[in-house]
Order: sequence, then C-alpha cells, then structure tokens
Amino acid sequence: MKILIASDIHGSAYYCKKLLDAYRAEGAEMLLLLGDVLYHGPRNDLPEEYAPKSVIPMLNALKNEIICVRGNCDTEVDQMVLEFPIMSQNAVIFADGVKIYATHGHKFNKDNLPPLSEGDVLVYGHTHVALDEVVAGVRCLNPGSVSIPKQNTGHGYILFDGGEFTRKLLD
Repeated sequence: MKILIASDIHGSAYYCKKLLDAYRAEGAEMLLLLGDVLYHGPRNDLPEEYAPKSVIPMLNALKNEIICVRGNCDTEVDQMVLEFPIMSQNAVIFADGVKIYATHGHKFNKDNLPPLSEGDVLVYGHTHVALDEVVAGVRCLNPGSVSIPKQNTGHGYILFDGGEFTRKLLD
C-alpha cells in the first residue's frame, strides 16, 4: 500500500495543490494528514497563498482517501467544513506488516513516546522540522511542514511504499 504522509498545511492553497499533485503523481492510495490543516496558528507567519476556503474543496474531493488526526490548530469549526474526520488525536494504521502510529506531535513525539513496541513507527508533525530517528526501538518520523518548513528542511512529505519510508520534497 502506498501512503503519502504530510503535516501542517496551515491553509496554504498553493502548497495544498502541490501536495495533491504529488499524491497523484506518486500513485498513493491513502493520504495521511498529521493535523493543522486549515488555520495558520498564532505563532506562524501566513503561508504562501493562505486561503483556507480554497483548501477545503481540494481536500474534500479526496475525503474517501484521507485519514487525518487533529493538530493543535484544528478545531470543531474546521470539522464542520471538512467532510472527513479530523478530531481524533491519534490513528493506528497497519500496512505491509508495519504498525504506524499517527499523531500531530504536540503531545506524543520522539521525546514522549506513546505506548509502542520495538519495530513500530511513530509519525508526527507539529515542529515543522523533518526527522528520521530511532528512539527506544521505535522509528520516529516527521515529514516537516507542507507550507511552513523550519530549520531549512524544505516543503516536504513522506511516502510509505512497500514497507519503506522515504522523505521527499515538493517541487
């Protein structure tokens, strides 16, 4: 199964379009969003082409292919306009023999692991900084931010394909 994993769109229509173009080009079957979908948050600058109302129909068009966890900037108001669930803080996906625990990262992250076993994978966003690190036998992955990357990590996502995780940059 091919899963495209991304986080922190923060209402950028420009980068949401790029993300969905990558999703289609990769031939992914599922889009796993790690939160902070529409609102940019009070600590972030406005992302390029900040237009949450434009992001809504782009994502709703793929509602049957999206799994999304709630980020610290996501609210019940966002759930009223998005046609896929976003209010769960965590999701667990089993794909190609891999247990993937998805969360936003403001609670569980490499410094505060959820209850996982050696060999499991934790994917999270929140920091806007890409990461690939093993902690206590758990692989911790952060795709960085789609729209507001930090520490020069670039606008990126992770592709899960055939049991392998690869971080890629949006063109």
